[in-house]
Amino acid sequence: MTAMLTHVFAANALLTAFAVVGLVMWLSNALSKHLTRGRVHGSAIAIIIGLAAAFAAGLWTGGEKGVADIPILAGIGLMGGAMLRDFAIVATAFEVDVVQAKKAGLIGAVALGLGTVIPFVFGALVAAAFGYTDAVSMTTIGAGAVTYIVGPVTGAALGASSAVIALSIATGVLKAVLVMIGTPLVARFIGLNNPRSAMVFGGLMGTVSGVSGGLAATDRRLVPYGALTATFHTGLGCLVAPSILYLAVRGIVGG
Repeated sequence: MTAMLTHVFAANALLTAFAVVGLVMWLSNALSKHLTRGRVHGSAIAIIIGLAAAFAAGLWTGGEKGVADIPILAGIGLMGGAMLRDFAIVATAFEVDVVQAKKAGLIGAVALGLGTVIPFVFGALVAAAFGYTDAVSMTTIGAGAVTYIVGPVTGAALGASSAVIALSIATGVLKAVLVMIGTPLVARFIGLNNPRSAMVFGGLMGTVSGVSGGLAATDRRLVPYGALTATFHTGLGCLVAPSILYLAVRGIVGG
């Protein structure tokens, strides 16, 4: 019976992945509702569960792909890949009201710029404080502080080591979780209650998953607007981090 079930799950890997992720989200939302009374969004709890599961799977299998190294969960490698990730990000834009989006105007563009440069500078300084003083490592970890997508893209472009790229991803994931948890706590104090403020917030924070999860816990109607500018933030980071920002860091600290 066990062998038959294993074969069925492995043969329908993508369907198995959707089912497992659905169960994790159901559990995460239940924990959010009953343990935190909604203060910590289910998405944040799901990310923590996913990270813990990936760590445990790595110890168990000795592999490098987390739970995807387990045969019956191999479909999670495809489900969590770039194709479906980017599809999900783009899909959020279809709920945007263009009239409302235009109201962000110049301040939205300024938020994008600040939301890219400030986290980068902070991340690069933290990297230097921990001994990563070469330009490539500082730039890669600084880019990870922009988002956990910009970090590995920048590291791959600059030829950073796998350890530094992993640190950049960890930095971005930590930022995403903090944004996700903190957004509903500060929303009332910063006026995060309309599409314009959501777009500015998304531009400043930058992390699509963090902004989406945080806004979902605040007001679900604001999610598409925050995710829209956060998506642009990721694209902007991927353009400027391995080019302009790298050259700036190299000019300051040398090669």
